[in-house]
Amino acid sequence: MSEAIAEMILPSTYIEVRAEGLIGVGSIATGNVGIVGTAARGPAGQVVALGSYTDAIDTFGAYDALAAPRLAGNPLSLVRTLEQAFAGGARSVYAVRIANGTPLAASALVGAVGGDAFTMTARDPGTWGNGLRWSVTQESAAAPWVLALSIGAVKESFSGTTVQELATALASSALVTVGAVTNGGAAPIAVAAATAFAGGTDAANVSTVDVAAGLARLEDQPVNIVIVAGFGADQVRGAVGAHLEATENDGRERIAVLGARSAVLADVEADIAALNDDRIILVAPGLKGTDAADGRAVDLPPSYLAAVVAGKIATLAPHISLTNKTLPIDGLVGPYNTTNYKKLLQARVLLVRQKFGFQVVKGITTENAAFQQISVRRIVDYAKAGVRLGSDPYIGRLNNARIRAALKATLDGFLSQMVVDEMLVSYELEVSATRAQEIRGICAVTMTLMPTFSIDYIRVTMNLQ
Repeated sequence: MSEAIAEMILPSTYIEVRAEGLIGVGSIATGNVGIVGTAARGPAGQVVALGSYTDAIDTFGAYDALAAPRLAGNPLSLVRTLEQAFAGGARSVYAVRIANGTPLAASALVGAVGGDAFTMTARDPGTWGNGLRWSVTQESAAAPWVLALSIGAVKESFSGTTVQELATALASSALVTVGAVTNGGAAPIAVAAATAFAGGTDAANVSTVDVAAGLARLEDQPVNIVIVAGFGADQVRGAVGAHLEATENDGRERIAVLGARSAVLADVEADIAALNDDRIILVAPGLKGTDAADGRAVDLPPSYLAAVVAGKIATLAPHISLTNKTLPIDGLVGPYNTTNYKKLLQARVLLVRQKFGFQVVKGITTENAAFQQISVRRIVDYAKAGVRLGSDPYIGRLNNARIRAALKATLDGFLSQMVVDEMLVSYELEVSATRAQEIRGICAVTMTLMPTFSIDYIRVTMNLQ
């Protein structure tokens, strides 16, 4: 139903509703995490929304052992990183499985009396399918054949008297799909012992090209924090920097949390020397954890500590500093002495140290200028997002004093709430348009913001008498 008066021809009462004064700014997401990495299961090159670590395992499968990866030198990184991110506090995650080429699905060939019957193929490509087990048994000559499938605690069974009946029953399987059937009227060949599927691959030997492709999938997603699973800053800073630039230009601002290439002091120094970006955070040192694949204690590189930090940031309001916040980790790999902590801190590295638990020393980006504090960067991004949300409904409306006053009231309401929430100390706002701007369809919004800064140091002077 139209709220505007288009034409008045028939005698009647015509009412026009001007609702600009009711336009407000909706909710703004601040803790959505985007991640790319390699996995044993799940769709490759697609964005999957996750709400928990259980969701991650169900979708992308369990990771392999760090000490003995399925593909030598390329341990699976996505779920291992998600484990740390969810432990840090992440709750809304957009994940992309990346691969070097196309992962292959595991399969198994069921035989029939007189030849082959059909091929069973794991529903998702990847090495998880190699863990599937199958058997074909018959209790007695008069009983139907039973094809059993299992992987871990998940078990399925399907029955039929012929190959075709078994294939038809398998159509409802959550684990496999069935190929073309031959010798459908024959009986299947018995396979008494549980037999493994084979042929599943992950294509986990990914490069920065694959990382960039995965990040491109996240460009149009409502992501605020980006992490790259299993890669150090030396390898992905270029791809990540390009992604951050592209999304900022598109009005989808975000920050990236990267780990140094290793916990070795010289490596961290080399990585930070190549970074000066208000949207990139460099994390060190490494992280001690437990490998769920084999139960062993492992030393994880800084990229996994970066995931914990990203998860922690996701739990905080934009104006709350990460400085001195405690992280839920078991230990650090290669913690530094006080001198080296000072040196790296001055070089703009986000460090974690053991002090009343394991705490972030200072919440900083790699920029040594206006946006050094992470909280300031996030406050400004929040303000930009709110101004867009508040301004977009006015596009296409009249460019006159009444509409501009309504736009100013909308933005005033949003910015004043930021002051109440202590994101801003104060602000100045002007909404205007010259006659030339009105002709060109331009409405100018000029803002001066004073963000709230956090306390990083407390200086105490004691005068004794």
